[in-house]
Amino acid sequence: MLEKLSPTKRLVLATALSAVFFIAYEVFVASKFRPEHNVTAAQAVGQKQPQTSTTEVQHTTIAKSDTNVSTIGTADIIAKVKLKESELHIGKDGTIVQTVMEGDKFKDENGKHIQLFASLKTKPLSLKFSDKGTEEAAAKAPYKASSASVDASNTPSTLVLTQELGDMNITKELKFNPNGSYNIKITTSKDIPFFVTTGFRPDVIADSFAFKGALFIQSDDTVKTVEDGEIKADEALSGINAVATVDRYYSSVLYNLKSPLAVTVVADIHQNPTPYIEARKQIELGGYIGPKYVETLKSIDKRLAGVVEYGFFTFLAKPLFVGLEFIEDHVGNWGWAIVIITILIRIVLFPLTFKGMVSMAKLKDLAPKLTELREKYKGDPQKLNIHMMDLYKKHGANPLGGCLPLLLQIPVFFAIYRVLLNAIELKGAPWILWITDLSLMDKYYVLPILMGATMFLQQKITPTNFTDPMQEKIFKYLPLVFTFFFLAFPAGLTLYWFVNNVLSIAQQYAVNRLLEKQKADRKEHHG
Repeated sequence: MLEKLSPTKRLVLATALSAVFFIAYEVFVASKFRPEHNVTAAQAVGQKQPQTSTTEVQHTTIAKSDTNVSTIGTADIIAKVKLKESELHIGKDGTIVQTVMEGDKFKDENGKHIQLFASLKTKPLSLKFSDKGTEEAAAKAPYKASSASVDASNTPSTLVLTQELGDMNITKELKFNPNGSYNIKITTSKDIPFFVTTGFRPDVIADSFAFKGALFIQSDDTVKTVEDGEIKADEALSGINAVATVDRYYSSVLYNLKSPLAVTVVADIHQNPTPYIEARKQIELGGYIGPKYVETLKSIDKRLAGVVEYGFFTFLAKPLFVGLEFIEDHVGNWGWAIVIITILIRIVLFPLTFKGMVSMAKLKDLAPKLTELREKYKGDPQKLNIHMMDLYKKHGANPLGGCLPLLLQIPVFFAIYRVLLNAIELKGAPWILWITDLSLMDKYYVLPILMGATMFLQQKITPTNFTDPMQEKIFKYLPLVFTFFFLAFPAGLTLYWFVNNVLSIAQQYAVNRLLEKQKADRKEHHG
């Protein structure tokens, strides 16, 4: 099929497919996000009953409850825990009610420190019970804290929370570390089943281009994801080592990397997931709340790096991030690291892209002869194909040569796209002059305009032979379309595309000069 298309049509097709990707994202993905009504886990559980597992682990049932998770005010905070980059607020319900990020990097557009959790969503370390009576009693009885203030900003520190439920006591022993990780041991004085949750995901950046929801690192180190809006019924899972709820940059994690966990994923009325880990009598877990720094997660355990979700092209995205991080460690700037890794990617792909450009130039030269063949054999497709292939063979042209490099670059682009979109390391990272945060759009639109201009210039020097005015018009306006969509993209991603365009222009210019020289040499030799 592709061999029947002219080089121009193939180029238009490849470019149009790229445009369709961005348009589809804007229309069908970005437009999906709307401010949501907050629904508590208790409300969600009251509406739906978790399924019983048919796997090797027998999952227990969470009790239905009409009791709502209460809104915690300032007076209801029983302890504050100071960490290196954040402060945790512990509520009288025994949960981490809020995590307040500190430092200039973690301020919103109004200059206020970022808070990770929405007020009416289920909070980390919330407990639920199978027994309805226990569930209702636990919702009414407040926890007590061993200390109202804990400083773990430099060294680990411990906090103990206790709750009395008449004939049963609950204890949560927490050891906090400066980097946002912690260890928790939950004990009930009676041997009854209960559930502990990471809470609903952090709700800071609900970016529709980035994954948000729950993910599960399984015993074989594979990652299962459940995105917001995708869980239609409660789901039982087993063989889970780590549970995380995430938005673009932040995560709440609970894990046990030695003994697999049984998990019930509860769906709220918006089909958003909240995971609950099953326990009985006592459970010990590790936890983490904070930014999805790859190095921080790996320092806890290398398997927790899976909390950073790169999607389908993870196999490419992970090594790309490692390379990007390595370069940044040496040059000290994420912007220049993006520039350098873009150059390295182009060098790796150079043999393929070079062959593709040469092939497209040869096909352009053969266009008049191909037109003659189509006219001559328009009633005999079999003979047309035979003569076309003979023509390609005689002149050393590959009809697929122009498409293959483009197809191979698509996974690389998607991988780098996911890396730059999800890397919180780029948050607050400056490049030059007006680019003070590579995770945000270029507020002066300089990079998107330069990207569009270089795309236009690349078109001008790329060999084409339009026979259809409509094709030419579509092709001409693609740089404008891309510029429009890139206006709101993170500056880091736009920088990558711009540098890639510049390198493509340089490579195309060099190929054009080489082919012109070869033509001149052949003409001189035969003249």
